[in-house]
Amino acid sequence: MEKKPYVLPQLGFGYKELEPFISEAQLQLHHQKHHAAYVNGANTILETLDKNRREGVDGDLKALSKAFSFNAAGHLLHSLFWENLAPAAKTAPKPEGLFAKAVDAEFGGFERFKKEFSQTAITTEGSGWAALVYCRQTNRPLLMQIEKHNTNVIPMFRVLLVLDVWEHAYYLDYKNDRAKFVEGFWNIVNWTEVNARLEAILK
Repeated sequence: MEKKPYVLPQLGFGYKELEPFISEAQLQLHHQKHHAAYVNGANTILETLDKNRREGVDGDLKALSKAFSFNAAGHLLHSLFWENLAPAAKTAPKPEGLFAKAVDAEFGGFERFKKEFSQTAITTEGSGWAALVYCRQTNRPLLMQIEKHNTNVIPMFRVLLVLDVWEHAYYLDYKNDRAKFVEGFWNIVNWTEVNARLEAILK
């Protein structure tokens, strides 16, 4: 089986298309520098592992494993993040379809979900993510607060919606005002993609 490297994904929109909620400069820096760094980091670790195995070198597997988890998770979460964004002119103001029903059943309505997700994002300690995930065992969408990219992650929970609240996601536009960034996020959520993710999980 042919081995393949991780690849930085192309965005489904132009760098200017999320303005005024995310500026061209902020988005370009986030995608081309920060996300690309996780892609390169994960690939470098895989190359190191391959080299060590070819040469019969043990290496520091504990350190390599930890670094790989951080970089690979950073790449995968960013990839999901870009997909659940869309220009404001092309998005609905709130979810529809199966996802809307799931939100109503779990949270009692969209406004309550929006409030809880926003608080999850704003109160994430240090650098991390807010995530709405789905538990197949309980048939419930649940909120998950991820520190860094790979701490407090619950295995097997599928991601429906993520928001990057590392400062690198908003510092050019909002300085240290994370709450303002979270408020703006709701204008550029791709609810069609979020609903499609839930439909795929439940097939």
